[in-house]
Amino acid sequence: MTARGAAVIETARLILRVPEAADRAALHAMWADPRVMADLGPVKDAAQSDAALARHEGYRREGLGFWVVERRDMGGVIGFCGLKRADDYVPFPGAVEIGWMFAEAHWGRGYAREAAAASLDWAWTRVGAARVIAITAAVNAKSRALMARLGLHYVESGDFDHPLFAPGDRLRASVTYAIDRP
Repeated sequence: MTARGAAVIETARLILRVPEAADRAALHAMWADPRVMADLGPVKDAAQSDAALARHEGYRREGLGFWVVERRDMGGVIGFCGLKRADDYVPFPGAVEIGWMFAEAHWGRGYAREAAAASLDWAWTRVGAARVIAITAAVNAKSRALMARLGLHYVESGDFDHPLFAPGDRLRASVTYAIDRP
């Protein structure tokens, strides 16, 4: 249990749990941070952040959704990680997709890997997917490296121009990674 809510996933250092109203400010700050969003997409204002949270709440009906990530030893939101259905405009629509976002103060400490690995374990035990995919901008070297460390492999047929980015945007060229059920 966390101070405010029930843990969904616990690791040695982290708690992943369903977002609560009290988490909004920390999540808004991440989505509004140009450093955090540099390889993810445009910064979001509070209304856009709330819309993203509402979309993720919708995924919970089928046992998916992103969780807030907090450190066990200090609490407080340090990231957002989890699973969703891939959008219709990606190469593998409807596939289970993993993703993550962490506040810059918590980069380089292995939290993203720990949270993502726990999310994958959740997928294998609770979701009937044959594989999990991850999508990022081709230029997002840090996420691509993490995908490889997690055991995802690059899927050449999964390269695409992301329709939410304008032609010429450095984030438009996107890549797909995948991992099959162990």
